[in-house]
Amino acid sequence: MNIRSLTRGDGVVIGAAVLLFIASFLDLYSFDNVPDSVDLPSLWGSGPVVFSVVLAGIIGAALLVVARGLPQVPKIAGLDLGQFGAAFTVFAAWSALGNIFDVPGGFDNIGNNGNDGAPSPGIGMILALVATLLLAAAALATPLVPALKGALIPAPRPATPQPYGAQPPGGYGYPGAQQPGGYGHPQPGQPGPGQPGQPYGGQPQPQQAQAPQPPAGDFSPFWFAVPVPRPLFAEDGSPTPIAELAPGTWYLAVEQRGAALVAQTQDGRRGVLQDTSGIQRG
Repeated sequence: MNIRSLTRGDGVVIGAAVLLFIASFLDLYSFDNVPDSVDLPSLWGSGPVVFSVVLAGIIGAALLVVARGLPQVPKIAGLDLGQFGAAFTVFAAWSALGNIFDVPGGFDNIGNNGNDGAPSPGIGMILALVATLLLAAAALATPLVPALKGALIPAPRPATPQPYGAQPPGGYGYPGAQQPGGYGHPQPGQPGPGQPGQPYGGQPQPQQAQAPQPPAGDFSPFWFAVPVPRPLFAEDGSPTPIAELAPGTWYLAVEQRGAALVAQTQDGRRGVLQDTSGIQRG
């Protein structure tokens, strides 16, 4: 599971799930004029609330996060785990809203304490409603809002990566490097040891033609990162993805085919990235 593929929306989902878990240990309902000796139950004291609100919300959040972190999302009955997770969060929010209007409570405790009033939602039930509403909103809005689709953990920039298969840009001992002048070193344009010099009083010898430089428009390999998970298709044009590029990981673009790029993953697989919009060059 690649945690760098998580988005900001997934971070909201995780935070809301933690808030829901904390709320499950707080009061389910409250009464006026209840003695301090009476222990009010938490959300775990009501089976319907536990199953329809607490567990449904936490399971939905887990499915959303797992679906985002897996390279290949499994499907059940034609739906992937993320869609199931979103459905669970919406169900949990709807159930929490219903329990706010019709608070489940132990009415036996009402009569024993001389309080005939109706129970009101406790702090645990109120926080559970807030948490499930955040869960459902993040699950539905993450694929639609660009701000939520950004990477939760920023990708570290590589330390001056060199183009694929290229030599270092110059220096002593590298092709194209200029050697320092001085005693024993020929200056640019002067013949070196073992090379024929200019005849006395003669004309300068024509210099050898330099190797032609490649056109400026030629493709040069570069590192890049994707803003959101994107599929990588086989080079033979097969419609089935061979891998998924995840945000937070640097990949190498080795070739350009029109608007698409031929990318190489860290395990050596090559494929075609058809959607290159918004990529970050290294």
